[in-house]
Amino acid sequence: MAEISLIKNARRVVYQGEPGSFSHAAAREALPHCEPVAAPTFEDAFAAIRDGAADLGMIPIENSLHGRIADIHHLLPDAPIYILGEHFHRVRLQLMAVPGASLSTVTTVISQEPALGQCRNVVRELGLKKQLWADTAGAARHVAQTGDKTLSAVASKLAAEIQHLVILKQDIEDASHNVTRFLVMSRELEDVEPNGEPVITSLIFRVRNVPAALYKALGGFATNGVNLTKLESYQLEGSFSATQFYADIDGHPQERHVQLALEELRFFTSSLKVLGAYPAHPFRKTLTG
Repeated sequence: MAEISLIKNARRVVYQGEPGSFSHAAAREALPHCEPVAAPTFEDAFAAIRDGAADLGMIPIENSLHGRIADIHHLLPDAPIYILGEHFHRVRLQLMAVPGASLSTVTTVISQEPALGQCRNVVRELGLKKQLWADTAGAARHVAQTGDKTLSAVASKLAAEIQHLVILKQDIEDASHNVTRFLVMSRELEDVEPNGEPVITSLIFRVRNVPAALYKALGGFATNGVNLTKLESYQLEGSFSATQFYADIDGHPQERHVQLALEELRFFTSSLKVLGAYPAHPFRKTLTG
């Protein structure tokens, strides 16, 4: 991310969730030079970026186990917000409780439903009763506030540190491939310069209402040798006829083959917005081998 000056010079990064959330941990991991700022909702996080309360946003877009983070897609088309980079954060779940508690004293575990679903083996092994909570960091805070040695929470290591909880069992997730992809976002657009290094370009578009429009629009990527790494559709404004697409492609808009593909895409779309061109995260190399 060092190639982009807006990231290098940033001082505050906003994330959605409570202190100790995995978004908070990802922000500290990817942008250690920035002060993390919490926002209750994605709408609040986007507003902080747009209004200048934060220089950057660390926004989750998809998880390897649960797919896309649906809440943010409807915010992307109209917000004057752009993508400057990406970060892949390995999600590690910790079982925590108040000081003095132990595996023999805890009887209940509380956390967000996806988190509890990701550590079924340990929960079953310990015979813990599950209690759902809105989010992992909030669960950790609740356990700390109660002081109850029979309660435990599943959350991040950062949440345990912030709430002064002890980790009873670490890295309890069933799957070792639980990874969340985050987008580093800004109210200003700054594309990385094409220098031969891997680049991802993200865009959103709506195809024209003509037969085979999507097929023809995507055909430009195939004929020009542009690799489409992600394509997702979602309905707009409750309509079953207005469909918008989010796409990631390999390559920079200044490269000739990408230019040709985008020209063909524009011909078959009623709207097209390039969200940014940014360095591909090194984690992608592990995906392709």
